[in-house]
Amino acid sequence: MMLKKSLLAAALFTISGFALTANAATSPITATNKFTVQMIVNKTCKVVVSATTINIGAAAGVDADAAASTLTGNGQVINVNCSKGTGFNVGLTPQNVSSTTGLGTMKGAIVGNTDQPTYQLNQSSSGTAWGNIVNTNTESGTGLGMGAAKTIPLTVYATAASADFTPDTYTDTVSVNVTF
Repeated sequence: MMLKKSLLAAALFTISGFALTANAATSPITATNKFTVQMIVNKTCKVVVSATTINIGAAAGVDADAAASTLTGNGQVINVNCSKGTGFNVGLTPQNVSSTTGLGTMKGAIVGNTDQPTYQLNQSSSGTAWGNIVNTNTESGTGLGMGAAKTIPLTVYATAASADFTPDTYTDTVSVNVTF
């Protein structure tokens, strides 16, 4: 009887083994893993100047002893786009003279004319100086995005305290720098 029980147990064990093997072979097996989807958005800004000249205007020479009135040029629009949420500062640097305060010097076009009228770049027509020292005399803002509808317009003005100079066309170039 003992032998019958051992054979029966062995037979059941063997049948069970076949059943497990057969079941595993017919069931789908899934191997899994994962991957990441990533997008890196870098900070970026672009600046576009709407026109090429701030025209302080044609002024008749004035008597040096007369009280000088301030001449204010038409505003120049500087359009800034920065990626969404990107803080920026716009600085202006006159080229004819080294200045961090927006005080510039214009030179005449006529050879031999040594007059150099000064002008001041301003954040408004009434006068906050606009230079290039970040967080001191620059215009700051936060980007809304890079689309055309998200452009931030900033207007710069130029003023000259006098027109008591040799008749000529006086110019200077101003660099627009966006720090972000």
